[in-house]
Amino acid sequence: MDIRPLEEKIAFLQRHVEQQDRAMLELSREVARLSERLARAEARLQRQSAGEEPGPPADERPPHW
Repeated sequence: MDIRPLEEKIAFLQRHVEQQDRAMLELSREVARLSERLARAEARLQRQSAGEEPGPPADERPPHW
């Protein structure tokens, strides 16, 4: 029985797991960044609705109009 195919398969699976780990770490960091941006946006909206921070005028058209 030749052990070489099993060694190759293990090497492939180890590389695959390492790639998945890197992808998961990158996605985790992206989720953390987006969560922080969302928290800042929510805080800003709360300040605007409380009148602490001015928002855009209600009748102002977006720049693409």
